[in-house]
Amino acid sequence: MVLGIGAAEYGVVFMGVGNDPHGISLVRDTPCGPVEGLLSGGVERFLGIPYAAAPVGAHRFAVPTLPAQWTRTRAATAHGPTPGQVPYPGALGRLQPTVAIPGDEYLNVNVFAPAKRPGGLRPVLLWIHGGSLQHGSNALPGHDGTAFARDAVVFAAANYRLGAEGFSVLEDAPLNLGLADVVAALEWLRVNVESFGGDPNQVTLMGHGSGGSLVAALLAHPRASSLFARAIIQSAPLSAWPVSRARRMTQRIATDLGIAATREEFAARSPADLLASQARMAAGATPLNSGPAYGLAIEPQLVPEDPLRAMLGGAGADIPLLVGTTTQECRLWHAPGGRGAKVSRTGLALARRRAGISKEAQRLFWRNRPGAGPGEILAALATDKLLRVPMYTLADARRYAGGQTQVYEFAWHSPVNDLGAAHGTELPFVFDNLAVRGATTLVGDAAPQSLAGAMHEAWVCFATMGIAEWPPWDISRPVKTFNGLGNEVVYSPRDDEAEAIG
Repeated sequence: MVLGIGAAEYGVVFMGVGNDPHGISLVRDTPCGPVEGLLSGGVERFLGIPYAAAPVGAHRFAVPTLPAQWTRTRAATAHGPTPGQVPYPGALGRLQPTVAIPGDEYLNVNVFAPAKRPGGLRPVLLWIHGGSLQHGSNALPGHDGTAFARDAVVFAAANYRLGAEGFSVLEDAPLNLGLADVVAALEWLRVNVESFGGDPNQVTLMGHGSGGSLVAALLAHPRASSLFARAIIQSAPLSAWPVSRARRMTQRIATDLGIAATREEFAARSPADLLASQARMAAGATPLNSGPAYGLAIEPQLVPEDPLRAMLGGAGADIPLLVGTTTQECRLWHAPGGRGAKVSRTGLALARRRAGISKEAQRLFWRNRPGAGPGEILAALATDKLLRVPMYTLADARRYAGGQTQVYEFAWHSPVNDLGAAHGTELPFVFDNLAVRGATTLVGDAAPQSLAGAMHEAWVCFATMGIAEWPPWDISRPVKTFNGLGNEVVYSPRDDEAEAIG
């Protein structure tokens, strides 16, 4: 055991780039049992392998346990089931389509491995998707790991329990079950990844958005180094919540359904019932309006301390970290559908005060953005308050503790829906899969391949060697800026604004 838990309107899209259904069949023996995958283009693909027992029946609202071993070859040639969820609403749903594949065994992992393995075992990258802890899966076309496997990295992507199933705060059930699932996936990799040519001692844990928050929580845990060797956190809040705050969404659902917030009463309701209530309670909520949401709860086992506070005290400093944001994170919630244009000066002032941002900081941001409207200023303030400033603070603390941190900023502007450098627009470049459907909806069909090559190469270098090609964070504050032009290193970018926010 690790960390004290068990070992552990938008159509369905089944295939991403490189998922050739006509590839050559191959079988790999694993400690769990033999699995059949496909070989195509020099990449082996094994999809939908269960890393934990299906979270139904007695396993519902319980820590993950190992799946039953199998002796007959198990087909792993198509994506497995996905966690229950509802599509994003409106314009956001068109930008980020939902994949829905029914089935109970959704605690599964996809593995993409290089077919040729000279020189021994390869580094491993485990991807944890984002989605506000309510959306996403490893079956999304944009999360296809072909390019990483092409470049000699064994890439894995794990599902985890979402929403009410994974992050409810119930009186008599373990907390943070979705995070416990990630631990179980890491434990599965430690035991099984050699079967795919991966080195269990060279695992990089990588997450985006709320998935990055899960990575931060594990990086802050006292036993982090027993789980992974490197970490990548992209565009993620770094803090967890007190239980009193984390339970608010659970209590809203309980009130809505007329039940108590207990494991017995939640388990008596079907996942569909809980999901429908969750959708009603979360309607209209965004990271900017403090609406009802799920978050990690601080509790003794998996999240014994607020992750940011723990890391500021030196936790995880022995693990190399790559961390960064996009320049205009919060435009994802403001630009689509014209939401940002509807923000008034009064609305900006109210949101600023609610976030604890000074009037002087607002004036500075406005001076630095002549001609910007209130919505654009609010998005910029929120980006810095929620993401960029905590990230810089963390990088400073890790430097004092002797840790290696490399910081990036994604600054290329997507022309789609006036997104600019919004949350998530960097992912098609990191994955080097600009042509897939899930990428073009965010970045269009003319995104620069040279930028995808540069970002993807940096992530491969970090996963392989523990360091990318630009200087680690030091007193000069170097930030690698991926803008599609020079991709230069900028020193102390926008320090005036960071200081005003901080």
